[in-house]
Amino acid sequence: GVGAALVRALEDAARAHGLTAMDLHAQTHALGFYERLGYTAHGPEFPDAGIPHRAMRRAL
Repeated sequence: GVGAALVRALEDAARAHGLTAMDLHAQTHALGFYERLGYTAHGPEFPDAGIPHRAMRRAL
């Protein structure tokens, strides 16, 4: 879908600039979306603007 295409475009741009990993903070209800794109959650859940989040990372 459109969301996955946007993430892939950002990953391509990051690679073009020499980055080797992408980090993000995902709302917990969206973890499955990012996991399907190869991201792995790490660290504890934390609130951001009152919404639960997890840190995630994917090697590029």
